[in-house]
Amino acid sequence: MLFFLVSGCGDSREKIITIWTQMQPGERKILDAALEKFVKEDSAGREWVKKGYVFRELFYETEPIRTNFMIAALGGSGAELVYGPSDMVGPFTKLQIIHALDSLPDGVKLEQAFLDSFITEPFPANTYLNGHLYQIADQIGNHLCLVYNKDLIPTPPKTISEMIEVGKRFTKGGSYGLVWNYTEPYFFIPFVGSYGGSVMNENAEPTLNTEATVKAARLIVELRDKHKIIPPDCDYQTANALFKEGRAAMIINGPWSWATYKNAGMNFGIARIPLNDETGLYPAPMVSPRGYSININTRGEKLKATVDLLKFLCSPEIELEFTKAVGTIPSRREAFAKLSEIADENLKGSMEQIMVGKPMPVVSEMRVIWDSMRPSYQAVLNGSKSPEQAAKEMQDLAVKLIREMKE
Repeated sequence: MLFFLVSGCGDSREKIITIWTQMQPGERKILDAALEKFVKEDSAGREWVKKGYVFRELFYETEPIRTNFMIAALGGSGAELVYGPSDMVGPFTKLQIIHALDSLPDGVKLEQAFLDSFITEPFPANTYLNGHLYQIADQIGNHLCLVYNKDLIPTPPKTISEMIEVGKRFTKGGSYGLVWNYTEPYFFIPFVGSYGGSVMNENAEPTLNTEATVKAARLIVELRDKHKIIPPDCDYQTANALFKEGRAAMIINGPWSWATYKNAGMNFGIARIPLNDETGLYPAPMVSPRGYSININTRGEKLKATVDLLKFLCSPEIELEFTKAVGTIPSRREAFAKLSEIADENLKGSMEQIMVGKPMPVVSEMRVIWDSMRPSYQAVLNGSKSPEQAAKEMQDLAVKLIREMKE
């Protein structure tokens, strides 16, 4: 946790503005530098600066940041800014614990020119729900890609069958051709897309009991048990460690991880997850913005300071600092237009993956989908359920939980 003091010595709770973030270490270094720059800027005209505010960032994993923020905000406390993927917006708005950013009170309203400066293609940057804006993005993507060790594989595989053949060459003696957190639904979803499936329809109704889900689950099991190119069991930390140690030729991971590989001095490339030979479709990871929402309990002078900070962190200059350091895709049009000036093959590979991804739904039902998929999908992996049984049970549980949520 880092603190940045503006002026004076006021460090009471009322004078602290906190960002809860799930950024990984490489990203947080850029965030900390941005906070330091923010407090050192000329403060003329900013009345709140003279009051001795302190700015800090605090890390949580993705699941804890969501649950901890809900508990804290409902109790009247919590971080002033909460940062994460757009699917947090659904549960936060249902509980009414974040501000509608297009309806802020006079004196802190976001200018229309600022709101109009965010990209809408290839995916909308900012997150609206029920006609109101609830999250301002500093980046789009948050998507899974194939990351490969160039010292082991100069050119990435183009198809799943090629990936299997390449993977077999590197799977021996505790090393693997491919690793990723395949036990979690989020990391399984791209392969459902490669069979033409999705997790819900446009009415936020579950669509899990499909041939696409069955075939995708069967593929993961075959990669492990038949082709043996992935570990018998693999969580996120294990996959990351194997790849960083050079004991895995490829990993499926997202933009949050690339700074870690860069800082470790790895020679890595980024490409699309290989094409499904059977269908001619690319795996379709979820694509979402990541950005900032404001705690509903943040008001008055502190709200003004928080809005100022949000606008600074989403400025083109700061967004491009993240892009250059960790390869994220900026959300502001001005910054996005400069991507072509950055000669980075990994950035190009990331953009190519985005183009075959699917937008992450921001509705509350998405949280139910994840929770409904996990037990049945993991039962397939441990051999206690068939893919057909699992797909049906996922669907039945999701329908039940969504109905209960709406009652």
